[in-house]
Amino acid sequence: MQEQAALIDPTAASEKAAEVAIEGLVHSHARLVFKIAYSVLRNHHDAEDATQEVFLRVTRQRRELSAVRDVRAWLARITWRVAIDRRNPPQLSDEETTTVLDRLRSQGAGAEQSAIGAQMLGLTERLIANLPSELRDALILSTVEEMTSVEVAAVLGIPEASVRTRIFRARKLLKEKLASLLEGKAL
Repeated sequence: MQEQAALIDPTAASEKAAEVAIEGLVHSHARLVFKIAYSVLRNHHDAEDATQEVFLRVTRQRRELSAVRDVRAWLARITWRVAIDRRNPPQLSDEETTTVLDRLRSQGAGAEQSAIGAQMLGLTERLIANLPSELRDALILSTVEEMTSVEVAAVLGIPEASVRTRIFRARKLLKEKLASLLEGKAL
């Protein structure tokens, strides 16, 4: 019966095709969308909400879907913007930093041992969260989401060379901050 309606009404056929295409997108890319949202929001429930919002936006834009060349990059860009809009980054407080560093020093852990521990990971995540947004965004997409420079450039809407420069600057800044903190110097 639906096939007969599609023959009579070509827009019904195109709507059905768009619906099938969106279902395919959700099935194929839901994990990517969730991972990107989670890397920005750092909260499971917020990432789920952001993922739903991304696919709602895709559904609203279904007519433009056929014009999209790189669906993965397109979805990543939408996800990134949705997550950034929802993000409220944690701030690294002096008290928090001091507590973590005191714990690390009291354990007598060397620099290599400290880097492995969960406390060091938490500290590193907070330092990343406090990077300037242009550096943080490029670093998260390339390192955490394992996107190429070309994909990061597409998501952020900047040249590929700028992506590589931002990643380099972010890593250098993190290295300096971590070294300073581990040596007991103030930031």
